[in-house]
This record gives sequence, structure tokens and C-alpha cells, in this order.
Amino acid sequence: MNLPRLLLFFICSNVCLFSTSQSVDSLKTVMKSNSSYSQKIKAYLTFEEKYGLQNFDEMLRIGNEGVELARNNGDFISVAEFQRFIGQAYYFKGQFEIAAKNYYSSINLLEKTGEKRKLALAYNELAKLYRKTRDLSRSLETYDKALVIFKYLNDRAGIAMIMNESGVVFEYAEQYAKAIERYSASLQINKVLKDSIGIAYALSNIAGVYTIQKKYDIAEEYLLQVLQIRKILKDSFALALTYSDISTTYAAMNSFSIAKNFIDTSNQIADRMNYPELKQNNYALLADMAKKTGDYQIALNYYQKSTAIRDSLFTLSKTKQIEELNTQYETVKKEQKIKEQQDHITQQNILIIGAALLSILIILLAYTQYRRTKWKQEAKMQLAILKQQELATKAVLEAEENERIRIAKDLHDGIGQMMSVAKMNLSTMEEELNLDAGKKIKMERIISLVDESCKELRSVSHNLMPNALLKAGLAAAVREFIEKIDSQSLQIDLHSEGLQERMDADTETVLYRIIQECVNNVIKHSAATRLDISLINDEDGISVTVEDNGKGFNSSALEKFEGIGLKNMKTRSEYLKGTIEINSTPDKGTLVAIHIPAVNKLINL
Repeated sequence: MNLPRLLLFFICSNVCLFSTSQSVDSLKTVMKSNSSYSQKIKAYLTFEEKYGLQNFDEMLRIGNEGVELARNNGDFISVAEFQRFIGQAYYFKGQFEIAAKNYYSSINLLEKTGEKRKLALAYNELAKLYRKTRDLSRSLETYDKALVIFKYLNDRAGIAMIMNESGVVFEYAEQYAKAIERYSASLQINKVLKDSIGIAYALSNIAGVYTIQKKYDIAEEYLLQVLQIRKILKDSFALALTYSDISTTYAAMNSFSIAKNFIDTSNQIADRMNYPELKQNNYALLADMAKKTGDYQIALNYYQKSTAIRDSLFTLSKTKQIEELNTQYETVKKEQKIKEQQDHITQQNILIIGAALLSILIILLAYTQYRRTKWKQEAKMQLAILKQQELATKAVLEAEENERIRIAKDLHDGIGQMMSVAKMNLSTMEEELNLDAGKKIKMERIISLVDESCKELRSVSHNLMPNALLKAGLAAAVREFIEKIDSQSLQIDLHSEGLQERMDADTETVLYRIIQECVNNVIKHSAATRLDISLINDEDGISVTVEDNGKGFNSSALEKFEGIGLKNMKTRSEYLKGTIEINSTPDKGTLVAIHIPAVNKLINL
């Protein structure tokens, strides 16, 4: 037990309570001003939410003003919220029957709206009232209603609050393991949310159970944490509860003088707040401590004070009134259910009439269906035409590629071989003929020209059908193509991504031809010094961009520049169900962007 540390906390605790007058004053200024309704009602609700628990009489006054303002403006959701706050004030003042009346009114209004979170908050307050009157089964049932809503809304702060509040029900039922389970669940959620207020309440409730179980060291540790948090928050209401909880723990440890100091501070705050139930609990604890120390007269005095307050709070008539209010609420719910059933019967009658009208409409729909069928047939015909056009385009492209392959083979296997033989024969003749120096130079020039022709022939053959495209795929073929371009006059950068696996052969061939056409256009027309090519394949499809820094043109008048090359590029991209966009500005280069959708995604070979 760390008594000096707790005493230090107690001494510092007198530097207490809220320094919020400026905020309160600013809210009250808005309430009394000529501000808009939305600004004024927000100020009233903010006051009740943040500062109401500092003074319950003030909470009632502001709450009643808020109800009148909201009703005058037809804002029944705000009326329900104020009724919940008013119920809270009466609850802490010990006027439970009036609190219950306001809670029921709030719930009745909110059940007719879609304000689920506000309804859950009202259920929570009503459950707390049932808990106070020890109607534990009804309390837990009402807490469960609130919990269902908060889970539906995925409101973790609300879930944490209900777990903490409903844990008290199990504590009252002496089911301490379940109580700590709920308190601990609340604590974990609030730690994730970094909610200091929620953390403090969960820790305080856990400490209370440990005090009951005589685990005083653990209880003290938790209460120290609670005291630190609530001092930082400067929450006078919560501090009053904490001082009372600490005094209970020290009284159980027979540290009566320390316990009495904390009780006196708790009572001072309770007096300012007009919180009679807290004072009743504190007087009962003082009476018990005096009895243990043999001060029976003092014990009697405190016991009489505690009893007087308790009798004013809990009377048979008040309990009966709360029960009557619950009966009225349940009766209203049953009447609503009967009305819903009657409405259901009415709806069935309407459906019968509607069915009769529907039979009349069927005749009209038959004609409409006939027109729709005719339209579908026309659409099918149009689709068939488009399909034929697509097949025709495919046939043209395939024929073009086949012709390229045939020409490439003829050039390579026919003319290429003949040119190689011619070069070889010329070389042989040069060695056999005894040529003078001048003629020998001419012969060597002829052989060199034949050799250059062979190389050019191979280059043309490879461009018509590159081996890299057949063997290694699109990226490799494009890289081989651009490596043959003079890098001194045009610097080319190629970036490829997601092309580790081979694509469908048609897709690779068509894309290669489009890129080849783009690069040839840049070389012929753009006077560019730099060219960037990007090939990316992802889950959305294949994206190709070709961007140069050349002289560009006005792409808004693209039709003026469309030649066979551009038309071929468009035809090929449309064949792959893709799109091509050309964006260019004079002196700022040109960007060609091609996108082929995922229907043409990679395939495993």
C-alpha cells in the first residue's frame, strides 16, 4: 500500500474542478442571442452534453428551455435528446419516477425515427434506472437493446459504454467474474479508441469488484490510475465518485482517517452538484467506519443522515410509479403492434385492388412486349453486323500478318540466300583475278554494297516478323526493335511491367504493330530527341504509352493529320476491344495512350 503517494494525490485534489466558465459563458451567449435556430439548439445540446453534470439544477433549467425551443421549431429529435438529459438530472437528484417518465418519452419519440444511436443512448439511461431500482433482469434486457444497435452501427465507443454499464448488473448479482469480463472488454476497446473517460470508468468498476473481493492492492493500483486520469480531465462529477470509491477501499483496509478525508472531499462536490445519492452512500460508509472505531453516537448520526436520504430516494410509491410507466410503455408498444397488423390488412386489400388493375394493364403490356421483341430482333441484327465487321477486320489483320510472314520468309530464305551466294562468289573472284590496285578497290566496294544489302535485307525481314516476338514476347521484341534505332539522334527509354508471362499471340502481334507504327511516326515526323515507351499489364488490362518531345501538332484537329498509319493504329486497337488516345500540342511533343481491357489478359503458355 503506497500511502504517501495517495496522500499526495489527496492534497493536490483540492486544485480541482472545472475551469470552463469561458466555454459555458460563450454557449449561454449563443442561447440568448438572435442566432439561427441550428446554432442555438446546438449550443443548448452542447451545454447539456459537456457541462450538465456539474450542476443538476442548471442541467434541468437548460434542458427545459431546450425542449421548448425544439418543440416550437418542430424538431422532435432534439426534444427527445433534451428529455434524456432531463431524465439524467432527475436521476442524479434521486427523483427516479420523473427520470423514468422523461426516458420513456425520449424513447417513444426516437423509436419513430431513424436516429438509432440516440435511441441506444436513451435505452442505456433507462437500463441504468432499472439497475438502480434493482430490477436487474429488465435492466440487462434494456442494455441488450442498446448493445444490438451499437453493434449494428459498428459504434465501438457505444459498445464499450454498454459493456461497462451492464457489468454493474452482474456485479449486483454477485456474478463477479462476468462483471470483470465486461469491464475488461470495455477497457480494451477504450484503450484502442484512446478514450480517457471510458478508460477511467472501466478501471473504477474493476477496482470496485476487487475491493469487494478484498484484493485491496490491485484495487488501489486501478484507483490511482483513475484518479490521475480524472484530475487531468478536471471532471468534478467523476472525481466525486472516485474520492468515494477510494474511501471505500481504505475503509475496507481499516485506514479510516485517510478514508474520511476522501469522503469529505466527495461530499463537498456532491453538495455543489446536489447529488443526494452519493451523499447517502458516503454517510453510510462514515457510519460503518464510526461503528468499527467504537464511536457509536457518531455512527448513529451518520446512519440517520444516510437513512433519511435513502428514504427520500427509494419509496414504494416511486417504485410503483416507475412500474406503471413501464406498463404504459409496453401497452403503447402493443397498441402499435395492433395498428401495424391493421395496416398490414389494409395493405393486403390494396394489393387485391392493385392486382385487378394489373390484369387490365397486361393487355397494354402485351403490345409493348411485341414492340420490345421487334426492337430486340433489330438489336440482334445490328450485333450480327458488328460481329461480321469484327470478323472482317480480324481476317484483314490476319491476312496482313500472314503476308508479312510470307514476304519475310521469301526475303530471308530466297533473296537473302542469293545475295549471300553473290557476295561469296564475288569474294572468290577477287581472290582469283589478278586485279590492279584501282580495280581491286572497286571490287571491294561492290562486295561491301552487297554485304550492306544483305544486312538491310535481314533487317527488313526481321521488322516484318521479328524473331524476338515469336520467341520471347512483346517486351523483348519492342526492345530489339528500338535497339536498332540510332541512339545518337533519338534517345529511347523503354519501361515494361507485368509482362513476365506471355500474352495471347494475336494481342502481342497487334500491339507490336501499333508500337512500331508509333515509333516510325516519331522518327519520320516529330524531329524528337527523346522517346519514352511504357508497357504495363495489371488487373485492369494492358496500357501502352508512347511519348516524345518533338514538334507536336494540334491534336484537336487530328482528322487533318490522319493518314493510313493512324487509321491502322485505330483499327488494330479496336480489334482488341481497346482504345487509343492521341494528345499533342505544337512544340510540346506528342503522347499516344493505348488501353486494352482485361478481357485480353495474360495467359499461361
